[in-house]
Amino acid sequence: MKSDAVRKGMQQAPHRSLFNALGMTEEEMNKPLVGIVSSYNEIVPGHMNLDKIVNAVKLGVAMAGGTPVVFPAIAVCDGIAMGHVGMKYSLVTRDLIADSTECMALAHQFDALVMVPNCDKNVPGLLMAAARVNVPTVFVSGGPMLAGHVKGQKRSLSSMFEAVGSYAAGTMTEEDVKEFECKVCPTCGSCSGMYTANSMNCLTEVLGMGLQGNGTIPAVYSERIKLAKHAGMKVMEMYEKNIRPRDIMTEKAFLNALTVDMALGCSTNSMLHLPAIAHEAGVDLNMELVNEMSKRTPNLCHLAPAGPTYMEDLNEAGGVYAVMNELSKKNLLNLDCMTVTGKTVGENIKGCVNKNPEVIRPIDNPYSQTGGIAILKGNLAPDTGVVKRSAVAPEMLVHQGPARVFDCEEDAIAAIKGGKIVAGDVVVIRYEGPKGGPGMREMLNPTSAIAGMGLGSSVALITDGRFSGASRGASIGHVSPEAAVGGPIALVEEGDIISIDINNNSLNVLVSDEELAERRKKWQPREPKVTTGYLARYAALVTSGNRGAILEVPKTQK
Repeated sequence: MKSDAVRKGMQQAPHRSLFNALGMTEEEMNKPLVGIVSSYNEIVPGHMNLDKIVNAVKLGVAMAGGTPVVFPAIAVCDGIAMGHVGMKYSLVTRDLIADSTECMALAHQFDALVMVPNCDKNVPGLLMAAARVNVPTVFVSGGPMLAGHVKGQKRSLSSMFEAVGSYAAGTMTEEDVKEFECKVCPTCGSCSGMYTANSMNCLTEVLGMGLQGNGTIPAVYSERIKLAKHAGMKVMEMYEKNIRPRDIMTEKAFLNALTVDMALGCSTNSMLHLPAIAHEAGVDLNMELVNEMSKRTPNLCHLAPAGPTYMEDLNEAGGVYAVMNELSKKNLLNLDCMTVTGKTVGENIKGCVNKNPEVIRPIDNPYSQTGGIAILKGNLAPDTGVVKRSAVAPEMLVHQGPARVFDCEEDAIAAIKGGKIVAGDVVVIRYEGPKGGPGMREMLNPTSAIAGMGLGSSVALITDGRFSGASRGASIGHVSPEAAVGGPIALVEEGDIISIDINNNSLNVLVSDEELAERRKKWQPREPKVTTGYLARYAALVTSGNRGAILEVPKTQK
């Protein structure tokens, strides 16, 4: 056992004395030591039930012959962090989570791990850690929130943010907003649409690192507790068979994840997280693949914010495995990939039927023949930009309009809510990228304000920052290179005509190469917004959005 390094032999007598201090019996010391990484806290609604999930995992591990030991991981609530300086601290926690989990797992020589995440950054952060540590590992999330009900309709957090925009536009009263406030988030769990947390929990199933239902069983269902017990049992089976994360998270598994991402219409944040996870697993996931995958992968689901269905509906329709089974009918998946079940993808999804063709469209009747996410390139985004195509109004798939340029999110929000943005405009928010932000803030507030003010089908938004999974509309993020390193987005001037053609994957500013070259000569790097603390260190090490915003030691320091 790996844990023999801290528990066996005379040299380890001091170590055993410390285990004794924990109240651990000799019998427990002779069993595999299983670390349970708990993201439980009392500030994130998606995490308030994780104590119960963790207790169920502990029971499952013990039932299967292991010794469970819990240690923590942090998590930020993106909704609470949204729209202020706190959002600078969201994406950056992904690496803190991966680093701290790696430290704990290797310092204490755990034989296996069960990861218990739920929200936006701790799912990918723990997947990154799993790839690094590479001991048998199973994931079990806390599950999605049930949808709220307002005036007879299902609603979710994206509806809440848009309600604020509607109030600013004078189309909703303060009493209406209050009703939304009290009803859109009715239970614990990750917010109820196909936002980032649920996207990544579903893709964890696809990658093979979570059991069936990991992404879709609602947080408040007792079935979630059963799933957690089975995860604890399953990790012991993986330990016996020595099945490790890098045996599961192979290149083929990541291609499966990209494919299902297209079918589900996941958050654009998956385009940051999948490359970062793949990097830790030793897989080079080139974003040029995305459009290839999109061309051959139909979009089968329109979950909120793209449509009127929610995670509970996807669960009842058969969940992620039913979506995968539909895709397999056209040979779109690698079915021979190993998973935490000890079986292949093909074995797992066999017989998982689509129970509701209104929630999961059959493969022969998709919402569109192309996938939910598109990668755009052009003179405004020489590396890449990302858009959730499935959440864009048809009339905005091709658009030209004047640039309305803002150097921070706050200025853009003030202009939108002040009625200064009109139909046809293209809002450009820059210096909000991984380095420039720093931390690549989500832009849910401006996208929701645009939608709430009735401009969702006539105004586009482009940024070197990123979007919440709750954002909808012609919202193009991750523009790379970012403004802070002199990317072309830094050269755009007020009134320049921006040309967007999502159908043809292009994003351009209609300015001549000669004019852009003249502007570049005058451009000067900005002073860093933050010069101390973790954000300053992060900004010094982070790469661009098209590389997953991974941290990399500068070559001169290697």
